[in-house]
Amino acid sequence: MPQGNETGPLTVAVVGSGPSGFYAAASLLEQSDVPVRVDMYERLATPWGLVRSGVAPDHPKIKAVSSVYAAIAAHENFRFFGNVDIGSTVTREELTERYDAVLYAVGAQTDRRLGIPGEDLPGSESAVDFVGWYNGHPDYAHLKFDLTGERGVVIGAGNVALDVARILCSPHERLARTDIADHALEALRDCALKEVMVVGRRGAAQAAFTTAELKELPEFTESGVDVDPAEVAEQPGEDALSRLVKRNLTIMRGYAQNPLPPGARRVALRFQRTPLEIRGDGRVEEIVFARNALKVGEDGWVSAVDTGERETVATSLVLRAVGYKGRSIKGLPFDDRRGVIPNVNGRIDGVEREYVAGWIKRGPTGIIGTNKKCAAESVGRLLADVADGSLRRHERDGSVDTLADIEGWLRSRQRHLVTEAGWRLIDAAERSTGEPSGRPRVKLVLTEELLDIALERRIA
Repeated sequence: MPQGNETGPLTVAVVGSGPSGFYAAASLLEQSDVPVRVDMYERLATPWGLVRSGVAPDHPKIKAVSSVYAAIAAHENFRFFGNVDIGSTVTREELTERYDAVLYAVGAQTDRRLGIPGEDLPGSESAVDFVGWYNGHPDYAHLKFDLTGERGVVIGAGNVALDVARILCSPHERLARTDIADHALEALRDCALKEVMVVGRRGAAQAAFTTAELKELPEFTESGVDVDPAEVAEQPGEDALSRLVKRNLTIMRGYAQNPLPPGARRVALRFQRTPLEIRGDGRVEEIVFARNALKVGEDGWVSAVDTGERETVATSLVLRAVGYKGRSIKGLPFDDRRGVIPNVNGRIDGVEREYVAGWIKRGPTGIIGTNKKCAAESVGRLLADVADGSLRRHERDGSVDTLADIEGWLRSRQRHLVTEAGWRLIDAAERSTGEPSGRPRVKLVLTEELLDIALERRIA
């Protein structure tokens, strides 16, 4: 394959408009060694990925990072193309034919399952679905959750589990000041849950909570936090624990020292339990746990060991928050166990001109800011491949579409194409609707409603 004409700009398609996609675009556009044009593709009509549909609505400071993405989108060499599904609207092969490189920043779009009996009973749900529902993601807006019982159980010991518990226990008045989806706000108004139990398989010291999320639980929920003193007592290898973990233990021990009165609404943090079975006659009625002991290996790893003791907890709702998992992309290698596309520093194994960044590259780890370094590494690999000729750029001889032709090509495939201008119309409409009630925005959650605004269609 010829080296190609390198006088024109390097053309890169970024697939996915979440944090890793925008940080990859920024890394490409901010460097000065190679002129670059970036086109960003998004399946939905709206950008920002988990910042819009994953970050809890009561965390507006985290969502404020969207202003950074808006600045990136304003770059003269950047274009946004929404409502384009790679695989159906256009194919992956068609992108690689038209761009010098394609970088996938598609995140981890599904949840990990527990793999236990009863997991598919009504009332046993994915936290991925629940988070998408309350955040107004179009794929989940139609879902219904039974909030009429007195207890809910969240399986998982990370920030997503705390987010879910906090939203379930938050006062309606607090949620009504956020950008939570209106359908969720209305459903949560009548939430009858008196207790939400957050359950981890290993010990309190192995929980992946951030200190800020732990500390805010009582204030944000106006509920008590119930911790068993025995489960936050001396931890294995405590002297060697990180400062973050020690801070978390201090907070949880503080909660344990303040028992709650009977009947008080609460978030209960429980550890050393593994779910074995979900039971119920036609829907969830109880969940069975194995009680675990903690064992420290020679390498210092703390594992959970089944003691043989069983605990049965009555509940009408089980939400699994045990991790996200990436989806495969047809034609690309995929590690099904880890849920990632195999790569070396972002370059996909065994293929030319295709790269990854974010969770589909490394797995669902880190915070939003972690994606910046991850994306920069992938872009660095891409640019190094350009410099040494490993990435052979296309000949611009008219045999493939030029950048000027791409928008027309896309419109021939998707007549409801959403550009950056269309997204700005959606953004303005949502913000203006929220302003009278003091909310940051009122989200449009149905695709047709979003397209009506983006395409300035007449609404009957």
